Amino acid sequence: MASGNNKQEPELHGGVLSGNGSPALWGTLVGLIVFAFVAVPISAAVRFATHPMTQQLFGGRLSDATQGGYVAFWWIVAIFLFALPFLVGWGVAKLSGKTLGIIAAVIGLFFIVTLVMGQLFVF
Repeated sequence: MASGNNKQEPELHGGVLSGNGSPALWGTLVGLIVFAFVAVPISAAVRFATHPMTQQLFGGRLSDATQGGYVAFWWIVAIFLFALPFLVGWGVAKLSGKTLGIIAAVIGLFFIVTLVMGQLFVF
């Protein structure tokens, strides 16, 4: 019936959610999602770091900790939480064994530094 009409529909080249989305877009999307999850903890950590009077909110041993250690502890936590979406987005964009190893090392190093600082200055 339609002998000469072999019109093909144009291929749709979608964005991130298509089957051939670029890794950079996937990394950006995942980074934004992670940022949405850590936005409130970032805000709280910055608030604790910039208002040292919040030290009394915790009571007990935290109220006896040095003010400089308390502020440094919360700034390091805030910086790591702010860097986390970029780190996760980069890891998703690269998605190789080496990249995952680097991410695991950075998170492990942060965890160790936070524990040591927490023991020295906060707890």
